[in-house]
Amino acid sequence: MNSLIAMIPSVLMIVSPILITATGGMICERSGVVNIALEGLMGIGAFTAATVHYFLESSTPFSVWIAIAAAGVAGLLASLIHAFASVTLNADQTVSGTGINLLATGGTTFLAQIIFKMERTAPFKLGMMPGAGGIYPTAWIALAIVAIAWFALYRRPFGMRLRACGEHPQAAASAGIDVRKTRYIAVMASGLLAGIAGGCLVLTQTIQYTIYTINGAGFIALAAVSFGRWLPKGIAASSLLFGTAVALSIYMVNIQSLRFLPSEFFSVMPYLITLVTLVIFSGKEYAPRASGQPYERSGS
Repeated sequence: MNSLIAMIPSVLMIVSPILITATGGMICERSGVVNIALEGLMGIGAFTAATVHYFLESSTPFSVWIAIAAAGVAGLLASLIHAFASVTLNADQTVSGTGINLLATGGTTFLAQIIFKMERTAPFKLGMMPGAGGIYPTAWIALAIVAIAWFALYRRPFGMRLRACGEHPQAAASAGIDVRKTRYIAVMASGLLAGIAGGCLVLTQTIQYTIYTINGAGFIALAAVSFGRWLPKGIAASSLLFGTAVALSIYMVNIQSLRFLPSEFFSVMPYLITLVTLVIFSGKEYAPRASGQPYERSGS
């Protein structure tokens, strides 16, 4: 029991980036745009945060927060590629997102070679420090973000307009809503949050960025959106489930009675749990009706 309680800070540390990213993915899909580029956007955010923090940590006391802000901006700017392709050009959203994922891997490696002369960032001395009870501030950031998203989506007129664009874009347009502008904002919000999540991940879980830093967290967040049925409370619960699975895969390696199992079993366990839960519990009837469908202006 004490071991499980001791795991709570680590679980929250792992859950937080997943929840932040899933919130961005939910907002994006609620507008009608599927963003499978969350993995790559997290990578861009993580690279940016690690680089900024490395150069500022010795001279600026708030370098961690500057790094997270820079990560969010980098994710937002990178998401404009997806927004332009999927909203303006009506390109296939899956292809566009895949392209960003590939660009993130190659682009960050290329920049690391230029800046640090190796295929990773140089390790920084100290990342974000945990607060009371060993809980990192990223847990409170994640809770605040999902609460703000709920309020914006269900208590503000903009949220109603955004959800209308994901359900019936033509009807929304006939009511005077600028569907393309709304979808642009949603994609940019998902990029901002994915970038922040990547920064939170690298500053709490590692001391440098490599191409393995994100390690599927963006895809797990994407699964959390579907498993959570595109609802804030749903993605919070599913992110907690998947994040706990990741934490358990790390801790279970040290359990003496389980050491007969190969280490690869623990590595694949979070993704296996994600796949099984999606197959059993997810249903397309919960998805926004126009999710993934290009919007064509009438008469265009």
